[in-house]
Amino acid sequence: MASDTRGGDEPALAALRALVAALDTCSDELGSARERAQRLVEQRETGRPWLDIVTAEPRPLVVERISTVLATLATAGSAWRREQARALHGESVSINRIASLFGVTRQRISALLRDRPDDDAAPAID
Repeated sequence: MASDTRGGDEPALAALRALVAALDTCSDELGSARERAQRLVEQRETGRPWLDIVTAEPRPLVVERISTVLATLATAGSAWRREQARALHGESVSINRIASLFGVTRQRISALLRDRPDDDAAPAID
């Protein structure tokens, strides 16, 4: 099984780089969310009512940060999974073997290889 590290896997490499960037961004966001959540814990432990805590919390709320992180990881992770499957298949790895590596069904791998949504074709992270 020969691999071409300069040609056929460039979309996979771009998707992996985008995933790394997303992980960095999400790590920072989660750190901030954790600090803010700890302050909320401290406020609640002093007996402050939940309504006062939530209405005084500046945006984005902790829950909003978490939702953003989850969406970012889902997008970047899906693009990476799709391009990684394509790169492996381009190296003549069977659909069954890729499915085994990914821990999914062969039908899921077939769908990944078939589908390429426009928004995942060139992953970008803000």
